[in-house]
Amino acid sequence: MIKKFINWFMDSNRYKHFIGGIVVGLLSSDVYCAALVGCGVGGAMEFKDWQWGGKPDWVDFAMTVLGTAIGFGIRLLAIDVIFSL
Repeated sequence: MIKKFINWFMDSNRYKHFIGGIVVGLLSSDVYCAALVGCGVGGAMEFKDWQWGGKPDWVDFAMTVLGTAIGFGIRLLAIDVIFSL
């Protein structure tokens, strides 16, 4: 089952979308910035796929947005830990 998930995750460069989303989330200053930039970057990557003759993959878009949410969550947790010391 884990092997199946890893194969699915590596399909269509989903891991790159996820890691890029985490980076976007870590660099976002607030939740609105994270949401707008995460959706914008995910949409732009899918638009690029469509322009190059492919079709947009909504799972890739979702992986970008999910990565952004996780990255922003990590950022918030890190800030809470640093300022609680």
